[in-house]
Amino acid sequence: MSFLMQTFSVDWDNFNFLFRGTVLLCNRWHSIAHIHEAFQKTIGHSQVRHHLYHCAVQCHLCHHCCTKYTTDDKSEHIHFYDYGPKDIATVFFYMLIAIILHAVIQEYVLDKINRRLHLSKTKHSKFNESGQLAFFYLFSFTWGASILTAEEFMMNPTSLWKNYPHSRMRFQVKFFYICQIAYWLHALPELYFQKIRKEDVPRQLCYICLYIAHISGAYILNLQHLGLILMVPHYLVELIFHASRLFYFSDENKQKGFTIWALLFVMARLLTLTLSVLTFGFGLARVENPDFSVAAGNFNVLTVRISCLTAICLTQAWMMWKFINFQLKKWREHIQNQIPKKKITNTKSKPTKREPNRANFVNGAAKLEDGTSPRIRKSKPV
Repeated sequence: MSFLMQTFSVDWDNFNFLFRGTVLLCNRWHSIAHIHEAFQKTIGHSQVRHHLYHCAVQCHLCHHCCTKYTTDDKSEHIHFYDYGPKDIATVFFYMLIAIILHAVIQEYVLDKINRRLHLSKTKHSKFNESGQLAFFYLFSFTWGASILTAEEFMMNPTSLWKNYPHSRMRFQVKFFYICQIAYWLHALPELYFQKIRKEDVPRQLCYICLYIAHISGAYILNLQHLGLILMVPHYLVELIFHASRLFYFSDENKQKGFTIWALLFVMARLLTLTLSVLTFGFGLARVENPDFSVAAGNFNVLTVRISCLTAICLTQAWMMWKFINFQLKKWREHIQNQIPKKKITNTKSKPTKREPNRANFVNGAAKLEDGTSPRIRKSKPV
């Protein structure tokens, strides 16, 4: 315990606050009303409000380095941040916040819509998944686009590799990555809390791990600029897909959104591959620094560049493979629905032999309809 306290530089009150919040969250998960009531009582205490502000706003970010930037004989302090072991405590805290927000959206938004739509169990699970991800993608896309606009990353593509390593980050860039990692880490326990179907767990676990690996890799390897530029269009494409799926569940005739998603999906994959090859193959290769240093944040060596480019290319190829299979499946279903059903021809029933009517039998002898009895054959003499 003392080793952890020294590592993260967290005083006992803050650690106790986080620990009690975790226990409360786990014990009270089944009733969100209890979470809300306990949270309201907790933030009412002035001392705990101070701890909440200290953890949520500062979250040990201010303990990182600060630089001074001077322009036109006017000096102003601009705070830059790097990453370190203290980020683990920050990610853990915001992971708890993500779990609470997930429960609030599920309880007060998605469940109410589900009751009105009366969806099946399969569609119910997919609707909840798309609903949660649509909220997240909308928020992340808006936030990421505002950062790109403020930092002007898109106006200067050379910023992807110029002055590497980018070990100093603005507050909003660092906070964006912290929230991204925290959200995708919170998705792991949500697989248990939401009681996801067993057949859906491998699929969701696969893309959750891919998000964690790629975002954490960009954050640790000081490739925040490239990661941010690639995440924003990708989140836009995913937002359109999950929004289209939500509209599809409400009305199956609304499928135009999937066409827009298909076009943007291919464009996003091409953009990702182009920027990745440009950055790792040309940009960083020209400014290669052979002095590999974890302390200085320099990972610009051939091995790391090839590994990163290979990981990105394999991921994009896998996504395209899944996309092509999805489109082929939809195309086959569309063809089957267009084929008219074969008309079932009514086969003519074969004529059956008429059985003589019992009414035509009188004393065991058959009579014809006109009342005359049939001619009796004479037996030939032997």
